[in-house]
Parts: sequence; structure tokens; C-alpha cells
Amino acid sequence: MNELIRKIRTFRQERDWDQYHSPKNLAMALVVEASELAEHFQWLTEEQSGNLSPDKLAAVQEEIGDVLIYLANLCDKLGIDPIAAAHSKLEKNKGKYPVSRVRGKAYKYSEYK
Repeated sequence: MNELIRKIRTFRQERDWDQYHSPKNLAMALVVEASELAEHFQWLTEEQSGNLSPDKLAAVQEEIGDVLIYLANLCDKLGIDPIAAAHSKLEKNKGKYPVSRVRGKAYKYSEYK
């Protein structure tokens, strides 16, 4: 992940785009790219969403790349280690969603009480 962030930083700096990449702008761009990713799945059935054509899969892959780039860019700007953040959040989620209470269920943590 660190290598990817370094490459993204170099790409950004070579183009003098730091001036545009505020945390606010990066968060907004991330949402836009996530929406573009979701658009590929809009109106598909559950089965269709798991069996994408090669062309559709390639388009989804590009959008995932965009999402990850903007997320990594945002992490870089804020000094957040995304891998550490994910590990930390996973540990918190283990407390919110104990296996004994949630296995096989898909409710929000507050609905299990």
C-alpha cells in the first residue's frame, strides 16, 4: 500500500494537482467514483452481479482502481495509514457484531439488542 501511495503522490505532484486535492475535494471525488462503480451493478440481479461479462468486469475493475486511488490520496493527505485504519475498524466491528449474536443475520448492530 505504501508503494501505491508513493506512486499516487508522485503522479499528483508531477501534475501540480496538490492545489486541487484538499481532503474535502478528495472525499467528494471518492463518492463520485464509488457511485460510478455502483452504477455497473444497478438493475442487475444478485446472480448477474456475480457473473459479469469480461467487458463489464474490466469496467468494474477500472472503477475500483479509481476508488482506491482517491481513497489512498485522501489517506495520504490526512496522514492516515489505510491498512491500520481497516484493521482497527475490523476489531471494533467484532465487538459490534459478535458471532454468537449475528451469524447468518444482516441487521445493523443496534438492531441486535
